[in-house]
Amino acid sequence: MSLHKRLASQSTVIFGARLLGAGLVFAVQAMIARFWGAELLGQYLLIIATVNLIAVVMPLGFHTVGTYFAAEYRAKGNRQQLRGFLVNAYGHVIAVTAVLLCVGHPLLSLFGVGDSALARHFVPVCLLAFGTSTVFVSGALLVGLKRPYAGFFADTLFRPMVVIAGFLAGTALATANAGFSLMMWIVGVGYALIAIAQLGFVYASLRMVANTAPTQASDRGRWWRFALPWVMISLASDFFFDIDLLLLANHLSSEELAIFGVCTRIFSLVSFGVAAVYAVRLPDMFESQANADRAGFNRKVGEANVVASGMALAMLVMMTIFAPLVLMLFGPAFQAGSMPLVVLCVALLVRSVFGPASLMLSIHDRPYASLPAVGLALGTLIAGNTLLVPAFGLMGAAVSALIAITAWSAAQWITALKMTGVDVSIRARLMARRTVPA
Repeated sequence: MSLHKRLASQSTVIFGARLLGAGLVFAVQAMIARFWGAELLGQYLLIIATVNLIAVVMPLGFHTVGTYFAAEYRAKGNRQQLRGFLVNAYGHVIAVTAVLLCVGHPLLSLFGVGDSALARHFVPVCLLAFGTSTVFVSGALLVGLKRPYAGFFADTLFRPMVVIAGFLAGTALATANAGFSLMMWIVGVGYALIAIAQLGFVYASLRMVANTAPTQASDRGRWWRFALPWVMISLASDFFFDIDLLLLANHLSSEELAIFGVCTRIFSLVSFGVAAVYAVRLPDMFESQANADRAGFNRKVGEANVVASGMALAMLVMMTIFAPLVLMLFGPAFQAGSMPLVVLCVALLVRSVFGPASLMLSIHDRPYASLPAVGLALGTLIAGNTLLVPAFGLMGAAVSALIAITAWSAAQWITALKMTGVDVSIRARLMARRTVPA
């Protein structure tokens, strides 16, 4: 099987699992909107956005570099270093969870949100954050160990099953608020158990890594050098729309916030199809880097870009056609998000065309060079929301996000090109194909 077919087939399987899981989640969100009202759906989306942001900070960046170091240590047969990495990464999650349980609720009261939905469901939220963060770490490590299915399925399949089970249990109660509370408890406890089960699979997989490398000092300093800047990069990239949703809470009504939140969840699903392409290819990229095969690394990045950009374009066309039908599941009011959703999918295509510039900067030992572009994106997003949302509502929010993502992607691409001399955009791969002799 050719490389492009292998990438497409493996990423299609992962994306198909994600699509199945997302179908369950969307069904639950649609039922929340129809049976419990748009206000509770808005609360649910804000809670999930907050959980995601907390969870991405809990490993202190180690989940963001887990794939890289797992692939490197696997290639070098260095099980000892990999075991140390695991202990540190999961240790951070456990320590931050303990701190959160002790001081989180008093801090919410201190900031005047002691009666918010987040505070009312605080313990389930902490459990869900623990589970989510642990799955982040485990998923990254399993991808690096060339087990992408095991890395993604906890989040793509099992989490949606817990969510739908929680909703079905909640509907048995008399009131919407009581049902929602029971749902959050089931989701929090259930996902924490799933995360622990996946953690056991990671440690079982650790035994399959060779232990032939000579004993050496801990790489802890190198882990931190890469992990710390990637906390901000991952926070802004993977959870860009969670941040955006919290920023928009002061600009949109509860119903508009629910509509835009659904649009961003659909966008996240669509973007996962593109991310799956890189996930399948990442271990091979990092193995080339570990073996000092820079030409092979660049070639593999270019090949992944072509497939990712093609998939992003296909997703844009599909959303242009089917967005109204998908949003109709949530109720007639949600069709107002059709065009904003298409605009968000344009942002996905832009991001794919510019390529993984932040990855290239980290490979060249310059991970901090991505941070100015992250700051530019967040500053542009805040300014865009302030200027466009009051006048244009949902469309203003979507256009603001598109402008921010475009500025961010372009800035990172220029930075990577100047610092490394490597063009990671799809343009480089297309030009290389045109110059190949017949």
